[in-house]
Amino acid sequence: MAQYIEGDDRNQSMLLPAAIDDYVSPASPVRAIDAFVDQLDLAASGFKISSLPPTPRSPPLADSG
Repeated sequence: MAQYIEGDDRNQSMLLPAAIDDYVSPASPVRAIDAFVDQLDLAASGFKISSLPPTPRSPPLADSG
């Protein structure tokens, strides 16, 4: 049988919401702060964007059957 990468069980409940927006109400002041920070030119302020080299995926598990 061909090897493949197994995903998550679709019937498994999640401990946390899938997105941080699920935690924050639409009227929360943190949304205004987020919008303000998104408008800042961080590179002009001396912040540098770091990047990591791509990580290779682990090989799929061998069929144990």
